[in-house]
Amino acid sequence: MSLKTVIFLIGIFSLGGATIGYFLRWALTFGKQGSAELKIKKMLLDAQEHAKNIISKAENKSVSILEDVKKEKREKEDQLRKAEERLVKKEDFLDSRQVEIDAGAKNIENKIKKVESIKQEIDKIKEEEIENLKKISHLGKEEAQAKLLQIIEKEYEEDLTAKMQKLERTGEEKLEERAKDILITAIHRMGNSVAADVLSTTITIPSDDIKGKIIGKEGKNIRAFERATGTEIVVDDTPGAITISSFDPVRRQVARTALENLIIDGRIQPAKIEEFVEKAREEINKIIKKKGEQAVYECGILNIDPRIISILGRLYFRTSYGQNVLQHSIEMSHIAGMIAEELKADVAVAKAGALLHDIGKAVDHEIQGTHVEIGRRILQKFGADEKIIKAMQPHHEEYPYESVEAIIVQVADAISGSRPGARRDTVENYLKRLKELEEIANSFEGVSKAYALQAGREIRVLVTPENVSDIEAKKLARNIATKIEKELKYPGEIKVNVIRETRIIEYAR
Repeated sequence: MSLKTVIFLIGIFSLGGATIGYFLRWALTFGKQGSAELKIKKMLLDAQEHAKNIISKAENKSVSILEDVKKEKREKEDQLRKAEERLVKKEDFLDSRQVEIDAGAKNIENKIKKVESIKQEIDKIKEEEIENLKKISHLGKEEAQAKLLQIIEKEYEEDLTAKMQKLERTGEEKLEERAKDILITAIHRMGNSVAADVLSTTITIPSDDIKGKIIGKEGKNIRAFERATGTEIVVDDTPGAITISSFDPVRRQVARTALENLIIDGRIQPAKIEEFVEKAREEINKIIKKKGEQAVYECGILNIDPRIISILGRLYFRTSYGQNVLQHSIEMSHIAGMIAEELKADVAVAKAGALLHDIGKAVDHEIQGTHVEIGRRILQKFGADEKIIKAMQPHHEEYPYESVEAIIVQVADAISGSRPGARRDTVENYLKRLKELEEIANSFEGVSKAYALQAGREIRVLVTPENVSDIEAKKLARNIATKIEKELKYPGEIKVNVIRETRIIEYAR
């Protein structure tokens, strides 16, 4: 076979293979195209179905929204209709009232005209009568009047004297009745009950296990607490309660606050006790300021120096014959204001003078002099109005009454203090005896603090260890006991307990 023939056969076979390949590829492409068209048609049908669902949901939602809008529109229309009905009724009512007012005004105007007409007639008749008298008596108006009075005085001299005396007596009786009415009104309006201050405070504890912590090992904690606060802690079998006893209300309050905070903290030990007692004293100072501000606000007194207000707040922890001095002063201020208003006096001065009348008692244990004199000096030092000072200073008649407000303050003091149940003389005397007991102990050199405890049956004296030795402490106890025996009268015996404690503190750094 020749080369040409081989080439020719190869060409024929190549052409046939290409033709067969083309037809195979065309068949495969046609099959894939049919499958893709089916997928597209299916996707189109799914999209149409999904669009129908969305349109259906949107239509349902639009119907619901439309119903809500219609409902809201109906409610608004009902509200507007009701408001319109109310306005119509109000307009009708106002129209009827206006008609009544116009009729009343016209009636009053007619009466005024009628009264003026009658008055003119009376004046005319009076002038005619005077002219007739002049013609008859041939006297002038003043001469006739003097002549008539002279005749009447001679004829009715005794009757006039008796009448004048009766008027004088009646006037005095009416004045006395008016004064009684003013005082009764003030007493009645301020006749609230008064509870005398007690000498102990009970603290509720969460569990009886706390009592053991408060007492401490061999009583170490309770002794440290009593030394720091100057109070007596009574731990008995009463469940869930501890009693703090002291005649000084400030010490009781400090002890109560410190003990409550210690119980919450849980770390009850001598070092913590001193820390919490000091914090409690700072809290009490804040309470004092707050109470002073509350008193001034309650009485409606303005332009008072803040330093005076702070001193005034200390009266919250001071008693007089069992009566709280700050509450007594507030009560006096209200009473003085009522009386001053009835008598047309200066209400502000009377109320301020009454509120500040006992301010000297807040520091009378620290400064020499009577509480009135101390109060005057405090008010003068801090620039109080001179009228207020003159109003407060005569309430114990140590100074003359220079204004009607001063008398009002003295009367208000008598009303507040003398009404039944306001004061207890025996309690005040008892507190005075305890204070004198502490003053005797504090008068000795080397004493840092002294506290009267157990209703005055014990005086606990804390000395400065650097200034008093152990031997001198024994001698000091004997000297205090001797002075108490000479200067005080008391039932039974008084235990003098002198405590000398040396404490050394170092820091490891």
